[in-house]
Amino acid sequence: MSDKSGRRAVGDEHIAGRGWTRRGVLAALGAAPAGVLAGCTSDRASASEKKPPTITVSPANGTTDAGFSSPVTVTVAAGTLASVQVRGADGSTLAGSLNAARTVWTSTAHPYSATAYTVTAQAEGAAAQKSTFTTKAPGATFVGRFTPEDGSTSGVGMPVSINFTHAVTDRAAVEKAITVTSEPAVEVVGHWFSDTRLDFRPETYWASGTTVTLGLRLKDVQGADGVYGTQHKDVTFHIGREQISTVDLAAKEMTVRRDGATYATYPVTGGDPEHTTWSGIMVISERFHRTRMESSTVGLGDEYDIPDVPHAQRLTTSGTFVHGNYWASTGVFGSQNTSHGCVGLHDAKGGNDASVPGYAFYESSMLGDVVIVRNSGERTVTASNGLNGWNLSWAEWRAGSALG
Repeated sequence: MSDKSGRRAVGDEHIAGRGWTRRGVLAALGAAPAGVLAGCTSDRASASEKKPPTITVSPANGTTDAGFSSPVTVTVAAGTLASVQVRGADGSTLAGSLNAARTVWTSTAHPYSATAYTVTAQAEGAAAQKSTFTTKAPGATFVGRFTPEDGSTSGVGMPVSINFTHAVTDRAAVEKAITVTSEPAVEVVGHWFSDTRLDFRPETYWASGTTVTLGLRLKDVQGADGVYGTQHKDVTFHIGREQISTVDLAAKEMTVRRDGATYATYPVTGGDPEHTTWSGIMVISERFHRTRMESSTVGLGDEYDIPDVPHAQRLTTSGTFVHGNYWASTGVFGSQNTSHGCVGLHDAKGGNDASVPGYAFYESSMLGDVVIVRNSGERTVTASNGLNGWNLSWAEWRAGSALG
């Protein structure tokens, strides 16, 4: 079609091979659903605007004085996490878990103080990324000095006793970080005697043959404001044969029972009426083949000073011992109470005569053995005076736990 000048009208130009005019094509395009064009445009825009995954680590990369009282977190934006590893320069690793959406990883435990860490995190479909940080050192620290020693064998009365080098104000946090387990298993509960002493025991004496493990997880546990623990260790000790000795100071006699049967009977002398012996359940906490005993150390002036007391075994912190005695006449033992509060057995000077009771009892004993004193004319020893928590009922003992 042409206009009068002979030029073909542009609007009616044929599309080669189609028999369509340009106007017809435009009309056809205009008739197409609007969503078709809009959809094509949207897809292209989304593809061009899609962002790569971005990983953020807390503490931030390069931090040199990071805190150690919060967990490590790894977060990803515009993606999901495939793997996270946190490794300390000391060789330790921090385990952790992902949230349901796999966008946040949180360490199960806190990082240790004064330790450099490397975090390696990878998002799905992306290369792994590394981040490093170093935690600050604590300002002040404490440790728990424990009894008994690792690898030792003790009597059935041995508690686990821990003395802290700094007063503890957050008793619950510290007690929670300490475990005492046994095989065979029994319930073991902690009891605070003071802000520096925590003991653990079962309801009744340990069974002979028990293995006991003390787990100290005190590192970076805040025991008081700004004061943190440093220990992360396990201590294992064993319970030997059962030996329980009963001292009857009315009869002036000690009966030793081992594994339920009478093992030996010895005549003894106890505290005189002015220096009565503590009554109650006591546990041997120290042993000396020979030791010096001075009355001035227990508030008795200059009444005695014996440089070589044989076979001395401590029963209280305040100075009660069961020990050999070579300076009293043999007729005293079994007939009179003449001591300054200790339980004495006939012995020989130097402590090398195997025929005397002092020697025999010492050789049959070990740390943690139980010695029960009756009919002494004195009240029951305070539970904190030595390793003597057995004088508390189970209800009283449990009431001393900070964990309820």
